[in-house]
Amino acid sequence: MTTRTPEETVTAAEPLRALLWDALLAGDEYAAADVLFAALDDGLSAEEALLDVIGPVQAEVGLGWAANRLSVVQEHAATAMNDRIIAALAHRSPPPGEGRGRIAVACVEGEWHALPARLLAETLRLRGWRVDFLGAQAPTPHLIAHLHQTGPDLVALSSSIPTRLPTAHAAVTACQAAGVPVLAGGAAFGADGRYARLLGADGWAPDARAAAEVAAGGLGVPSGAVLHEPVDDLPHLADQEYTLVSRGRTRLVRETVDGLDDRFPAMRGYTERQRERTAEDIAHIVDFLATALYVDDDALFTSFLVWTAGILEARGVPARSLTPALELLGEPLRDFPRATRLLHRGGAALTGG
Repeated sequence: MTTRTPEETVTAAEPLRALLWDALLAGDEYAAADVLFAALDDGLSAEEALLDVIGPVQAEVGLGWAANRLSVVQEHAATAMNDRIIAALAHRSPPPGEGRGRIAVACVEGEWHALPARLLAETLRLRGWRVDFLGAQAPTPHLIAHLHQTGPDLVALSSSIPTRLPTAHAAVTACQAAGVPVLAGGAAFGADGRYARLLGADGWAPDARAAAEVAAGGLGVPSGAVLHEPVDDLPHLADQEYTLVSRGRTRLVRETVDGLDDRFPAMRGYTERQRERTAEDIAHIVDFLATALYVDDDALFTSFLVWTAGILEARGVPARSLTPALELLGEPLRDFPRATRLLHRGGAALTGG
């Protein structure tokens, strides 16, 4: 364990982050690894390398993509290099014994952003846990089978994308029914863990260090004794709006794209590729609308729209194109009061009204 103060850690890590960033942008994986190996030789702990150097640099990679400073290919390449460097660090710095118990670390089904979970898994190993890292998008039935086969003390579920929350809910209740408490983490669960609590997780942590501390304290007996239906936790689902919107996703996207030719004339000049990207954006809007209906939280939907507007503007696409899309989505959903409320508030967030 490190003996540095937080201030000392920041001072030690900042120049290393800059060096790692430069190496990743240059596509030089060996230089990137050498930066961290040399720092370890100079006294940086493996946990500091993971959480104070690699983690923040990976976050900057994501911000660089969002601001259109990095291409998708550059973002993927940097992420892949970071993942391989983490593996190299793990083999270079074997953790102390495994006397604390066993933890399964997994991304919820449909979640492909595995690096945050990987950082947690390696941190737990360094702190003496036996860790089963199950990687990206672990199907819930297979996760439950693993829990029955191995009997871990807890399962750490990671998700970065809020649209995975309904799937995360099913995973939480299934793990608890298998007798294993659930520690939730990742951006999908909210900066304050509100969605982890809403979905009945036994614990939540904002980052890997905090998660390791929660795990060390123990989560006790899981709160969910038996497998139950989502509506038992979220009574608002009884109105069926979430179910109808999620099931009607393909139709809603198609009708909205078709209607934009009249509502947003600039789209008539789009290339086929631009139309495909527009359809993808609208599909994301429908997915976030459905998820906001699932958790009954306006902020989840409005914050996504504001973020999307920024992404579009950074790529030279006018954010005003979102307004007619919301209007078109509202027409077939006019008899859905919660969906109508979300669309109205989303539109107001875009216009500052």
